[in-house]
Amino acid sequence: MANEYMPIPLFDALEHLDASFDIQLPHVKSQLPDGISVNDVISDYKQAHSFLHAYRGSAETFKSYRREIERLLQWSWFMRTKTLKELRRSDMEAFLEFCQSPPKAWIGVKHVPRFVDLNGLRAANPAWRPFIAVISKKAHRDGDLPNAKSYTLSQSALQAIFAILSSFFNYLEQEEYTFGNPIAQIRQKSKFLRKHHGKKAIRRLSELQWAYIIETAELMANENPALHERTLFIMNALFAMYLRISELAASERWIPQMGHFYKDMDSNWWFKTVGKGNKERDISVSNAMLEALKRYRISLGLSSLPSPGEAVPLIPKALGKGPIEGTRHIRKIVQYCFDKTVERLKSDGFNDDAEMLMAATVHWLRHTGISEDVKIRPREHVRDDAGHSSSAITDQYIDIELRARHASAKKKPIKL
Repeated sequence: MANEYMPIPLFDALEHLDASFDIQLPHVKSQLPDGISVNDVISDYKQAHSFLHAYRGSAETFKSYRREIERLLQWSWFMRTKTLKELRRSDMEAFLEFCQSPPKAWIGVKHVPRFVDLNGLRAANPAWRPFIAVISKKAHRDGDLPNAKSYTLSQSALQAIFAILSSFFNYLEQEEYTFGNPIAQIRQKSKFLRKHHGKKAIRRLSELQWAYIIETAELMANENPALHERTLFIMNALFAMYLRISELAASERWIPQMGHFYKDMDSNWWFKTVGKGNKERDISVSNAMLEALKRYRISLGLSSLPSPGEAVPLIPKALGKGPIEGTRHIRKIVQYCFDKTVERLKSDGFNDDAEMLMAATVHWLRHTGISEDVKIRPREHVRDDAGHSSSAITDQYIDIELRARHASAKKKPIKL
């Protein structure tokens, strides 16, 4: 029975979260293996629901936590035949091994919504799977397609499982629902997580790639201002203010507006945003970024600089009214600019740079902006603008030591 179980989504999007289990309860009951109580499963679900509901202020955090808890509940109930109260250290080790090699029926090849609207009602999407097989952007361009056999779990994904489930079990312990944290009791984490000696590699753009990207965005804006002045501003903002893509898109917690650019009593300009962990911060705005803002606003028929409290959406829809909601649309805008840049690099003979740019993601713009600024600005200033929780994170972007280290090794002889 357990091996034949086909997983279903348990938690809907935030706006439909409360109704999720009423929709799925009949199916869950029909699939439960012998030896596990329906009442215990309902109790597990209510605890998980309460935990997830606490993260309703941060959509991205909610999604990450939902993903891991949903996988755990599915595995625990239907594969391990245990409730949360019964899970021990050995069970969690087995779960981690399961996540590294789940059954093919649990693996999808594309991201799809968990629930869909069907005749005016919410219904589970039969195409949804707990795990997703992905391929690189380059492989996709080459015509390759993802398949379940190519599924792998990255080290960062494993680290997320450890962190999120440890937080979840700490919550359950505080609620006196469980006693002890079974994932924290795993002593030999090295079986799952590799230790990396030295600095973590920061994925960023080369100076040539960035020069071509921003030039491409400017060319596109000159050719089609109505559509691509917005593209140019997005590229400038992601690089110059180290914004995460979620900090440009409208969400339930924050709608970026023109009035979030503001001038202080010293006539210095700042940008207010709400970032990771629902933390508000103020980002210093350079003269160049201020000029980029002026150009963008004039293209929208606005005054060159915003007035205090101006509620005009920062990134409006091209068609219709209101701001762009969610990150997917902005990713498409950035990717289109990347694609055009790749074409220009290739036409100018920079094939290696073009090939590398094909693997770039939106987040590389933030990494690149931080990496460039940390060369010339105090790291504490960069840290606060980037919203890093500590200077140690910012230090990862300082590669002067790496350059010196490699320079000293470059001419080492092998034959003495």
